[in-house]
Order: sequence, then C-alpha cells, then structure tokens
Amino acid sequence: MATRIRLRRIGRKKLPLYRIVVADKESPRDGRFIEVLGTYDPKGATAADKVRLDAEKARQWLAKGATASDTVQALLKQAGVVASPTA
Repeated sequence: MATRIRLRRIGRKKLPLYRIVVADKESPRDGRFIEVLGTYDPKGATAADKVRLDAEKARQWLAKGATASDTVQALLKQAGVVASPTA
C-alpha cells in the first residue's frame, strides 16, 4: 500500500482549515485516512498558528516510506521536520 501525507479539508465555506493526514494514495482527498498528524490554518496570524504538527509521527511515516504532497513538503520544511536541500 502506497501512503501519502497530504491535506484534508475540514473548514467551512470561505474559511479553509486542513488536517495533515496520512492516507492511501488511491483514496479521495476528503475520504478515508490512516492517521492525523496535525492541522494547517492558512489564515493563521503567525507561522506558529498556521501549522500544528506532531513532528515525531511525521518523521516515522516518512521513514516508513510515505511520500508528502508538494504543499505538505513545504509545510514540513517550515516546521523543521524535513531539512531543506542545500544548493
């Protein structure tokens, strides 16, 4: 089973809020998921308000072979879970 770390929308109309979840690659965006790793609030005031993440769980899933979507990859870098590549 190929797993992916991605966003799942839970916010209401005009107020986006996302959960960062581990899901099967084939499941729909807001469908079945395996585990919740945190939340992402794009309208948060500060960077700390925007991303709340269990970094240890995220590292474990990445070690197990889960791949992150592009957006989640950027959020993981922002949270310091993944080291940004050096040029």
